[in-house]
Amino acid sequence: MFRKSIIALVALGLVCAFAGPASTTPAAASLTGVKIGVSMATLQEERWQKDRDIVINELVTQGIAKNNILVQSADGDEQKQVTQCENLITQGIKVLILFPQNADVCAPIVQSAHESNVKVIAIDRVINNADLDFFITYDAYTIGLIQGKYVTNLVNKGNWIMIGGAPTDPNAALIRKGQMYYVQPLIDKGAVKVVLDQAANYWNPSDALKYTEQGLTANKNNVQCVFTSNDGCAGAAIQALTEQGLAGKVPVPGLDADLAACQRIVAGTQSMTQSMTVYRKLSLMDQAAAKVAVAMVSGTDLAKATGLTIKTKNNNKIDVPAILLDGADQMFAVDNTNMQEVVKDGWLKASDIYKNVPKAQWPAWTKNYN
Repeated sequence: MFRKSIIALVALGLVCAFAGPASTTPAAASLTGVKIGVSMATLQEERWQKDRDIVINELVTQGIAKNNILVQSADGDEQKQVTQCENLITQGIKVLILFPQNADVCAPIVQSAHESNVKVIAIDRVINNADLDFFITYDAYTIGLIQGKYVTNLVNKGNWIMIGGAPTDPNAALIRKGQMYYVQPLIDKGAVKVVLDQAANYWNPSDALKYTEQGLTANKNNVQCVFTSNDGCAGAAIQALTEQGLAGKVPVPGLDADLAACQRIVAGTQSMTQSMTVYRKLSLMDQAAAKVAVAMVSGTDLAKATGLTIKTKNNNKIDVPAILLDGADQMFAVDNTNMQEVVKDGWLKASDIYKNVPKAQWPAWTKNYN
């Protein structure tokens, strides 16, 4: 009888073993009550709103309670962002996911966070001169290459207006460097003359509008290209071109695949017969940030958690562990010929992109995405 009881207990143990672990795993339990802070530089542009939503959704998927995800937006004010981050730190967050407004001004945020044992992940813009814990971005130089190649295939001579991104954003300089790989040879041989070259402070569209107006006026509308670096500035430049009857006749490249930009592209106003924006699969970057944050809390290997290669990025102080996305399948030019890519990814809806185009003129592929 005693032997039968032992056998029964052993059998029961085997059944439990093969039944698998309980529904609440140790890793999941360790996330109970964990707070994650998210600091947005701004939510004034559509792109950043999508970034925020993707990060939040992925954090929830990874096991963080939605009410423990604390989000702040600095509305483009770098000092406000510093104050907001300090406030998030005092609320007991374990990790701060930071979209920096100013890469240099944010360094004290990292120091304050570390004093409270909070790790900091920077997205899109590296924080310079700080012991940053992690950085995730798309390669800005490659963005410039994509824009430069596309635009110079459209037009390779004449008077050009160049409007760069924010001087406070390291990405802006890298984008310009990539653009000039294709543009500078045209300048050197005298085919292209840059009649105005300015930077849009904080990527402000109002700056792009002002500079485009100035360039058009000074050259009596004799301008063959307005080379902007993102969709917000492109939209402002096109506003100025529209007022002069030039919209759709002068190429204006963009970045971010904003809805308004995609609508302009399919309507033919962002640039001649072909027009473009650079589409980055931002969901990859945002989801990776959320996965890294949770891995930092739970002690999981970061490469394993993200499924991506961990490289490094020097920030003038240390080599920061980083994910640097630059693959052709991760970012590419989008125009009228491949607009379905931003729809297939779930970034935008076909019905929204083509709402200003008569339905009879919608491409056949849109029928699959109603």
